[in-house]
Amino acid sequence: MTIFYLGSRGCIKFNEVKIEQSEWKNILTCLLFVSDNPLTIKKIEDTTGLEKKAIEKLMDELIKDYEDSAQPFKVYEIAGGFKIGTKSKYSIWVKKMTEIKKKIQISSAALETLAIIAYNQPITRLEIEKFRGVSCSGVIYNLLKHRFIKITGRKKTPGNPLIYKITDNFLMHFGLKNISELPKLREIGIN
Repeated sequence: MTIFYLGSRGCIKFNEVKIEQSEWKNILTCLLFVSDNPLTIKKIEDTTGLEKKAIEKLMDELIKDYEDSAQPFKVYEIAGGFKIGTKSKYSIWVKKMTEIKKKIQISSAALETLAIIAYNQPITRLEIEKFRGVSCSGVIYNLLKHRFIKITGRKKTPGNPLIYKITDNFLMHFGLKNISELPKLREIGIN
């Protein structure tokens, strides 16, 4: 099977058939619509056989095309991948329709615990409790249940405690591309 990018000609050859760049954008749009999770470059590579540089170029163009179009949606880069979502001026209508769905309520204890994990990951329960000054096993259980955090292994210390990190679900819930988009501690007045 021959798959490669022809670059400046605007075509990509797939199994000896030339597919125009605009058609590849349509293919990527279809993949975005059917993907439940953010569509990663790797997943697109595996699905289409396109090279990473070709995918990045096509996605950049697709993001710009939808941003500049009259379409009510656009492509967002979020949680290490890409998703199609509503443009902000139409969000009120989507919100009205989806108000029936119950939003996950996050308690102040859970937010505090999430912040500690996000800024200090990988981290153990005991380390989190040292920051908070109270037991947090119930909060951690709920955060695991809602997939805001995950267990990523065990720390090589006595007792081999579990290690926690945030998940892509956390990034999606808070609208972040990646962890580096969190505000710096000095920006929020913490030294």
